[in-house]
Amino acid sequence: MNQPRHCPAVLIAAPASGQGKTTVTAALARLHRNLGRKVRVFKCGPDFLDPMIHERASGAPVYQLDMWMVGEQESRRLLWEAAGEADLILIEGVMGLFDGTPSSADLARHFGVPVLGVIDGTAMAQTFGALALGLARYQPDLPFAGVLANRVGTLRHAQLLEGSLTEGLRWYGALSRETAIELPSRHLGLVQASELNDLDLRLDAAAQALGSSCEVALPPPVTFAAPPVTRTEPLLAGVRIAVARDEAFAFTYGASLDLLRAMGAELSFFSPIHDRQLPDADSLYLPGGYPELHHQALSENTAMLEAIRVHHAAGKPLLAECGGMLYLLDSLTDVDGLRAGLVGLLQGAAVMQKKLAALALQSVELPEGVLRGHTYHHSLTSTDWVPIARGVSPNGGRGAEAVYRQGRLTASYVHFYFPSNPRAVAALFAPERVAPHATPQHESTVGAGLPAIGS
Repeated sequence: MNQPRHCPAVLIAAPASGQGKTTVTAALARLHRNLGRKVRVFKCGPDFLDPMIHERASGAPVYQLDMWMVGEQESRRLLWEAAGEADLILIEGVMGLFDGTPSSADLARHFGVPVLGVIDGTAMAQTFGALALGLARYQPDLPFAGVLANRVGTLRHAQLLEGSLTEGLRWYGALSRETAIELPSRHLGLVQASELNDLDLRLDAAAQALGSSCEVALPPPVTFAAPPVTRTEPLLAGVRIAVARDEAFAFTYGASLDLLRAMGAELSFFSPIHDRQLPDADSLYLPGGYPELHHQALSENTAMLEAIRVHHAAGKPLLAECGGMLYLLDSLTDVDGLRAGLVGLLQGAAVMQKKLAALALQSVELPEGVLRGHTYHHSLTSTDWVPIARGVSPNGGRGAEAVYRQGRLTASYVHFYFPSNPRAVAALFAPERVAPHATPQHESTVGAGLPAIGS
């Protein structure tokens, strides 16, 4: 029987998206890491970009927490395991603190993690205290650690904000509005960590600025109950899976790749942009990313386009998600009207647009079983293919995403969270079909909140 574990922890939340939660979380992670502490960071909701930043800031893997997509038991397991190795656990919230069902506040309450409120102090003085008090007292049973001011102008400005706090609310410090600290973004959220040549300089600058504005102390320890003991079946023992990973394809859940390995799969990574051939593999995984930013380079690598066609023609499994699905189309046109021909296995075309096309959690009933995930994209796709399934959003969010199939090829806008149904995932990747399981591997009676990419 596993025993409870104890570790200092806070959940970083804000009144709304865009307040700078990611920058603050990364600054805290780098600050404590630079002090010699082992920091584990988690991200609420189905985000890919923020975890890339936090992995660089903390030097440790970053996983998602979500009461619906990840599930309560899996979220508990991840926190309990982190508590066994970390000196500090940081959880970045999603959207506003109370937004969605379940919200970041719901997760904080469920696991007893106190909330650190981040408030953008731009063009604000004493009203800062009113917002802080509202975050702390709106739900009386919510554990609350204190507040931190972001985008502060001067030392005097920070003093005004700190002085506005009432009812004993703790001041966690302030971050300047200096552009050298802020993290740049684009249409799906933050710029990928690998694209920021000065990321470590930004993180160290943010950590130093934060450390100079407050007492650097650990929050009180939180008790994390032990999860049920589970066993992973070796359903993919010896199966070789090639995974696309480069500037165009990087949206993978760490927990999903961990699951493939735990089921016995051998993963090899390749670049559809730079490599001329696929690794020797039984199955192929094309995750999401930014193919629209690299569609010309992808189009020009004709050897790789043909290698993927040959893989499919051999009857080998292929799973393509969002950007991976766009790569399989006949063509992709970016927001400037520049068109590029691509793999052509999925007959149709996609066009990028500046406005959001879909944002929703998704539950998809496939022949292999029910898988959970999310969708978030700015492109519109047209195809004559008839879907074999459509996603259902548990909270009515936009998007009932189609899932397409031809032979062993499965393609959709949905980013699947593999641990939501390991047996179904094994059936998608195994050269020989795996019998489907009747139900997903976790059930939740909690509702779902809209995910947001970035903060």
